[in-house]
Amino acid sequence: MASAFDFLTVAGFLGILLVYFQYTHRDMRALTQLMIPIIGLAVSNQIGNAGQPAFALILIVASAGYVCLVLKKWA
Repeated sequence: MASAFDFLTVAGFLGILLVYFQYTHRDMRALTQLMIPIIGLAVSNQIGNAGQPAFALILIVASAGYVCLVLKKWA
C-alpha cells in the first residue's frame, strides 16, 4: 500500500464489508448489489495509481454514493 488511492479503496472495501454484515441478511441479492461499488473501487484504485487522480476520485465518490442509495433502499 503505497499511494493514497490504496488507502482510500481499502477503507471503502472495509466499509462495504461492514455494510453487508450489518444491514443485510447475507442474501445473494444484497451481495450482487454491493459488487458494483466494489468493482468501482478496484477500478478507481488502478486508475489512480496509473496517474489519473481526478477520474479515480470521481469513481470513488460515485461508489460511495451508490452504497448510500442502496442503504437508503434497504432502510
